[in-house]
Amino acid sequence: MIQIDALPAFTDNYLWLLQDTAKRHCAVVDPGDAAPVLAWLEAHPGWQLTDILVTHHHNDHVGGVAKLKQVTGAQVYGPATENIPARDIALDDNARIEVMGLEMAVFAVPGHTLGHIAYYQASLGLLFSGDTLFAAGCGRLFEGTPAQMHQSLSRFEALPDATLVYCAHEYTLSNLRFAQAVEPDNQDIAQRMQDAQALRAKNIPTVPSNIALEKRTNPFLRVNETSVKQKVDERDPGASASGVGVFTTLRAWKDKF
Repeated sequence: MIQIDALPAFTDNYLWLLQDTAKRHCAVVDPGDAAPVLAWLEAHPGWQLTDILVTHHHNDHVGGVAKLKQVTGAQVYGPATENIPARDIALDDNARIEVMGLEMAVFAVPGHTLGHIAYYQASLGLLFSGDTLFAAGCGRLFEGTPAQMHQSLSRFEALPDATLVYCAHEYTLSNLRFAQAVEPDNQDIAQRMQDAQALRAKNIPTVPSNIALEKRTNPFLRVNETSVKQKVDERDPGASASGVGVFTTLRAWKDKF
């Protein structure tokens, strides 16, 4: 049986810990800090960290990798085109890996960074999206183009609705405030805001999300919706002529929101 827990780090990062409860093996996604993982291992004697999965090179995702590998001997997977510390296995688009008995597909999803990858596990419906797709939002474009990010998000949008989205940050409330500005009459967004506020009041993560919920409430996955296109044209007349145009205007708006 596979169990997944969030290990909070820094101010708003989540390190995702996958646990094989039968073998007492675990894997971690994007350990920007080694300390939460080492603390978990210390609190769970007999468990072994076997795998480290990295989505991109930013320090809040890789800062703990070298220390964890040194202490545990875990195998490190990461994008082939980025500088990932202590990486053992370099991954390109459509690669397949096996982690704790689960086959995972690798998606190249440039935008936030040029070499960003995501990990998708089909049988359980799990997506580790790093900083590409967030709950009700998407990552900033530090290296890639709007067209690249739009294509990357479209790839996620095509996944089954029930797919669980494990993103790397607790940005949901701020993302939903923007979503409400884009679609003030969207009742799904209003309900999601209520639900997220209730969770955060109890210090409970608002993630994982799922693809169906993102398609109803995430403006960056709703670029073809009439209400979104109308709002975009108010800010940038003619931008709604293409999905990329809508995305570009939305992302520029969110950057200053």
